Amino acid sequence: MRWIWIDKFTDFQSGVSATAIKNVSMAEEHLHDHFPAYPVMPASLIVEGMAQTAGILVGEARNFEEKVILAKVKQAKFLKEVRPGDQLQYDARIEQVSPQGAMTAGRVTVNGEPLAEIDIVFSHIDNNMSGLAFPEENFVFTEDFKSLLTTYNVSASTAASAQ
Repeated sequence: MRWIWIDKFTDFQSGVSATAIKNVSMAEEHLHDHFPAYPVMPASLIVEGMAQTAGILVGEARNFEEKVILAKVKQAKFLKEVRPGDQLQYDARIEQVSPQGAMTAGRVTVNGEPLAEIDIVFSHIDNNMSGLAFPEENFVFTEDFKSLLTTYNVSASTAASAQ
């Protein structure tokens, strides 16, 4: 099972930046076990949401030709907790991209208020220097991940046609 920690993109500037949202709900099983009397979204899953937002941005910048994996979390600073009913907004920006990988800067807000700064380094493992071989199919960018981009394309085209 693969978990996706973002609900949709609200902005996507190819090779530059992306914004995605995640609605936190008691319908999510992990919240029932993470402090049952006081459910809190685990910070590690917020980092993963940023990694998915920024990773799709990095992958799309290179036409999903490489397998992009998280290599390092450079920074993850949190200011408060996230509870059921909150909405997260992930804002990712590419700082540098090369054939070997990419560096991204991320900011997360909760209900419009600052929550976290999460900066991530990604590796393009098809261009790794270790000499390891990886499967031909792109096991990182599955159709589920790529379909998240259609949420932005559909939202943007619907908004444009309404004007």
